[in-house]
Amino acid sequence: MAVTKDDVMAVLGRITLPGGGNPVDADLIRALSVEGGQVRFVIEAADADEARKLSAAQPVIEAALRAMPGVDNVQIVLTAHGPAAKPPPLKIGQHPTPQQGGPARLTGVDRIIAVASGKGGVGKSTVSSNLAVALARQGRRVGLLDADIYGPSQPRMMGVNRRPASADGKIIEPLVAHGVTMMSIGLMLREDEAVVWRGPMIMGALQQLLTQVAWGNLDVLIVDLPPGTGDIQLTLCQRTQLTGAIVVSTPQDVALLDARKALDMFSKLKTPVLGLIENMSTYICPNCGHEEHLFGHGGVRAEAARLDLPFLGELPLSIDVRLAGDAGTPVAAGQGAAATAYAQLARRLVDGGMA
Repeated sequence: MAVTKDDVMAVLGRITLPGGGNPVDADLIRALSVEGGQVRFVIEAADADEARKLSAAQPVIEAALRAMPGVDNVQIVLTAHGPAAKPPPLKIGQHPTPQQGGPARLTGVDRIIAVASGKGGVGKSTVSSNLAVALARQGRRVGLLDADIYGPSQPRMMGVNRRPASADGKIIEPLVAHGVTMMSIGLMLREDEAVVWRGPMIMGALQQLLTQVAWGNLDVLIVDLPPGTGDIQLTLCQRTQLTGAIVVSTPQDVALLDARKALDMFSKLKTPVLGLIENMSTYICPNCGHEEHLFGHGGVRAEAARLDLPFLGELPLSIDVRLAGDAGTPVAAGQGAAATAYAQLARRLVDGGMA
């Protein structure tokens, strides 16, 4: 099996540096290239003293990489640069700036899909992260924006905890995990730090996360919306040219009541609804194989038929999904029934020209 950059970064992330930490979390790796069995990269130290300390770890790093199956040669360059001017502080959360001309496109982004729900707890963020990973595994260039400002969960679900860099205090360099370019306000905060902002600052933060992030060229940007029908949804639909929205619900009647409100909101904002997803549709006991419908079954499919909207599929309720999300590796990145369900969902979107 061919070695990938993700494979190399995973090994580097397990190496302990002198003084603690690892090269990945310390953001020391530059210009990584993997061609066949050739692995090349630069370890960039902040100054000469740090470079001298890191030189002791270089043979350990080389040995760990050479031990990887498929690696034939490892070339590491250790460099140090002088003290650089401190970049201006990056501030997220300010009043939105005026925008003329209605909803605008994001440069370099072909399609933008909002993933929404009328209420919390239906697995919308789980669907967003796994759908993004499933699309990336099918060769799409995918971005993931965590637009749940009050309750960002994508850093944990995607296994990312480094603060994004910004050379000028304005443009933010997003992070990459599992083949997905991602950004979340949760990366700018401590894990237990609350966002206590009024509506205008929330709307300004969303505008920054959309327009001040160097997203690059993407086939699709998945936007994980917060539950409900509030400021974030209104700002996104009025300021950004969306390809459309996907509404996630469980088959439970209470969840469907709120899902209908989300659908009504998108109708009023003239945002196309690409389809509905029934999450937690079925549960199969891992011990006996018995299938149970804990939240009912088929309610979302019936609602889609009633409204003449596409039904995009059923996703299972599985402990594997929960464990994978908590561990920072979405279940769609692996194998099994849940991964297959997300792969089928992604293929349906790609084949339909939606992603």
